[in-house]
Amino acid sequence: MNYRFCRQILTALILYEQEQMEPISPDFPESQSSAASEATEAGLTAPNSAPATPPVPQSGGVGLWMRDLLLAVTASLLITIFLYQPVRVEGPSMLPRLENEDRLFINKFVYHLSSIKRGDVVVFHYPRNPATSYIKRVIAIPGDRLWIDHGVVWINDKPLRESYVPSEYRDKGSYAEMVVPDDTYFMMGDHRSNSSDSREFGPVERSLIYGKAVFVYWPARDAGVVR
Repeated sequence: MNYRFCRQILTALILYEQEQMEPISPDFPESQSSAASEATEAGLTAPNSAPATPPVPQSGGVGLWMRDLLLAVTASLLITIFLYQPVRVEGPSMLPRLENEDRLFINKFVYHLSSIKRGDVVVFHYPRNPATSYIKRVIAIPGDRLWIDHGVVWINDKPLRESYVPSEYRDKGSYAEMVVPDDTYFMMGDHRSNSSDSREFGPVERSLIYGKAVFVYWPARDAGVVR
């Protein structure tokens, strides 16, 4: 799907609607209209003419249904292409909020309007294999000074409060102090003891991040906004 395909669908819809439009007829035939005009100019009253027979509407039920269907499909394509994309979670690294096989929508447009923030759950191309996608939480942004001491994350000399990581999902690992480079982000999974993340492959370049997780839609028990 691309811009040209969507534009062709919209053009076809416009041409179809133009073909279905009824021409607007004058109230009088041309000769009667001319006569009425001449009589008015002479100070006379034009004789009454028989009312025009209203045009019989064409049967367009099926056509209108097809038009509405095409409009709905086009709108869905535009939303999917430019705004939201469904993805599937693979693995337990984002437990407890995101479980293996959860289906969710990511917003692909939001970071064109706003910046990436600490705490955002994002989808990005795995730096060591861009054909693979990962979903993790943003822990530190460019310029942050970060280190991890026995499982406690420190950002700019302050311990990071992480209510999204229950005690049973924490670990006791440490990570040497670093300053996050420009245009990169330090990512971690919420399941700290079972996650491949920036502790292993380093900060993620901005160009590899392509969406923000916004809403789980399946299964129903997990449905809701991703925070």
